[in-house]
Amino acid sequence: MTDVSAEELNKRVEVERIKDASNYLRGTLVESLNDPLTGALADSDTQLSKFHGIYQQDDRELRDERRKQKLEPHYQFMVRVRVAGGICTPAQWLEMDRIANTWCNGSIRLTTRQALQFHGILKRDLKRSIAEINASLLDTIAACGDVNRNVMCSPLPEQSRLHEEAYEYARRINDHLTPRTTAYHEIWLDEKLIDSSRQDEEPIYGKHYLPRKFKTAVAVPPTNDVDIFANDLGFIAIAENGHLVGFNVTVGGGMSLTHGEPNTYPRLADLIGYCPKHKTLQVAEEIVKIQRDFGDRTNRKHARLKYTIDDRGVDWFKFELNRRLGWQLEAPRGYTFDYSGDRYGWIKDSNDLWYYTVFIQNGRIADSDAAPIMTGMREIAKAHDGDFRISPNQNLIIGKVSDKNKPVIESLLQQYRFHEPERQSALRLNAMACVALPTCGLAMAESERYLPAFLDKLEPILHRYGLQNEPILLRMTGCPNGCARPFLGEIGLVGKAPGKYNLYLGAGFQGQRLNRLYRENINEEQILDALTPLLQQYADERKEGEHFGDFAVRAGHIEPVTAGRDFQR
Repeated sequence: MTDVSAEELNKRVEVERIKDASNYLRGTLVESLNDPLTGALADSDTQLSKFHGIYQQDDRELRDERRKQKLEPHYQFMVRVRVAGGICTPAQWLEMDRIANTWCNGSIRLTTRQALQFHGILKRDLKRSIAEINASLLDTIAACGDVNRNVMCSPLPEQSRLHEEAYEYARRINDHLTPRTTAYHEIWLDEKLIDSSRQDEEPIYGKHYLPRKFKTAVAVPPTNDVDIFANDLGFIAIAENGHLVGFNVTVGGGMSLTHGEPNTYPRLADLIGYCPKHKTLQVAEEIVKIQRDFGDRTNRKHARLKYTIDDRGVDWFKFELNRRLGWQLEAPRGYTFDYSGDRYGWIKDSNDLWYYTVFIQNGRIADSDAAPIMTGMREIAKAHDGDFRISPNQNLIIGKVSDKNKPVIESLLQQYRFHEPERQSALRLNAMACVALPTCGLAMAESERYLPAFLDKLEPILHRYGLQNEPILLRMTGCPNGCARPFLGEIGLVGKAPGKYNLYLGAGFQGQRLNRLYRENINEEQILDALTPLLQQYADERKEGEHFGDFAVRAGHIEPVTAGRDFQR
């Protein structure tokens, strides 16, 4: 379903009409980029630029000052780089480092979806920076927008052979679901079609693409670090004798909601069946096409796959998928998740290669007075002959280190004063935050800049009750859009207003249960006052091996969420 009548198009939201008139994501982007009178893009082009991996932003803390000076906002751009499965080479890392220090704000951010983000790029530097990203054999197309985003894959270095097979499918899914429009190469790389008579086409997406963003992940049990149930589409690797044979398929996950609108809610994906590995791309394509054809294009707050499934039912979805496939998914196969965090320090794989997981607080690679982390990573990349792996928890794995090179990497880690995991509380090692202020236009409260200070206040309470080594999952976001997956935090803090957050409790440690609202619109002091007696009781009354989220439910502090629709009730 790719063509619609003018009458139907008029019923849809404005973004749909922008896509319709865009000539496969071209719009007037070239004209906007060449307009010297403003640092911004045209309004319609700010929507289209997302499909190219770009978000227009401005420094919100400078708005009032610039308004008084009769200046437009300090426009700048966030550019997101796709890194399928989170793996890049040392050479690519060095190029990203150079770009960050040439065109950006001198930092790189590791995202919760294993991508890279640059912040602070000016419009005049967009084209050159994106061209240089592509020259490194990475790209930004489909890193944002109403398409399938960067496909995640659990790094899981200790199961190297299984990971290599699962990663290959993550990469293939990523490539298969990449938009086919030539607009990206024309605009950013000056590449023209050899056959000028050829028309662009999108065999999977059609000219209107998807109603909203679409997220896909590949999990490798027993680790659920990708939070597989938070994704629109998930593939859980099933192995026999250590080798991949296929995937359990999950559909309908998503983290975002809107404050004050009970018809919006986070949702965990449903497990709908098993497919042999050679049929994975077909399954992925048909699921995307179902959302293309049935997703809500009249209300973007109701446009994710989770709502399509809840509106029509899981049984309907399975029937429609099987019909399109021409064969039926098999019954799901057994698997177990026992962990969702990262394993810090050195780990050896089955090929006798080493991996070191570096703790990167909130995923921000930057030099500071505390530690020159960006410089250190640059020097490590120069000496490293393996790979780098971005973890779904915003950390970085220095991968495939030989016995010979291990002392070199260890020396550099020490020289550049990287955070030593054993010196951090388990809470800090398992905490995540989104970027939020000052650049995110959706942020209602601080997140990345505030989380370290908040942890400084919470950690003494944990020490008081002997919980400093307890791996409690804490997620903080500046708004309810869910970028750091806050609704899967055993403690979730979601921005409601400056200095105010909603406090959520009770998620499952393995990512198998959502949390629920415990206190609304409270400040730091109130948050700490609410958590202190709960943590004390947890320390005194927990069962052996019981996680904090499970305790909060068992002790009756919070009712478990059994379905997304019940989340705000």
